[in-house]
Amino acid sequence: MKPFLLLATRAEDLPADEEYALFLRFTGLREEELVRVRMEAGPLGAIDLDDYSGIFVGGGPFNASDPVERKSAVQRRVEAEISALLDEVVARDFPFLGACYGVGTVGAHQGAVIDGTYREPISVVEVEKTAAGRIDPLLAGLPDEFAAYVGHKEAISRLPDAATLLVRGDTCPVQMFRVGENVYATQFHPECDVEGISTRIRAYAGYGYFGPDELDLTLDAVRRLPVVHTGGILRAFVERYAR
Repeated sequence: MKPFLLLATRAEDLPADEEYALFLRFTGLREEELVRVRMEAGPLGAIDLDDYSGIFVGGGPFNASDPVERKSAVQRRVEAEISALLDEVVARDFPFLGACYGVGTVGAHQGAVIDGTYREPISVVEVEKTAAGRIDPLLAGLPDEFAAYVGHKEAISRLPDAATLLVRGDTCPVQMFRVGENVYATQFHPECDVEGISTRIRAYAGYGYFGPDELDLTLDAVRRLPVVHTGGILRAFVERYAR
């Protein structure tokens, strides 16, 4: 089998390594089957899509809607590299799944309106499949309504016509969408469990996701409902596209 590729952007080692471990766990892949590239560490370099079964993009602290003058040189480089890669991914309809930062990457590439209108605090929310989501193969093993981990300062407020909405939420209308048949993006985190998201809460406590006195409240918020289904999306992606 050709390996899958995980493009990561977290600069902090603990949440970065835990993210990789969670992707391994929920995909069922071994380390040699999931090649990780930490894009924040250096230039991406040439990627030959024919070397891989599919691509995952993990989450991270970058916001696509930030004014360019507020973006670091690393963020501008990462955005340019992912956008260039997406030119080929979308043109070939190559298997791709972006988790949370997928909205900022695929959404921006496709011309979605991304802003702070539907930002969500770090928590567990209930989301539901659309009619298209109920027949999408990645969501076949999930109930029509399910709980998911969220936490984002920006979201899509207008989805482009080229995209198909698969999962919606009350506080954030665009929770998962597809471009073509094989390019996916989620706003929620399918790769998380409660321990993993708790690590991120502590690691990003000073990044503006919650107030300085709200750490304990935020840790409690991700325990209000059990999240048991979303990891199946990652496993379904691997089962569908492994080659």
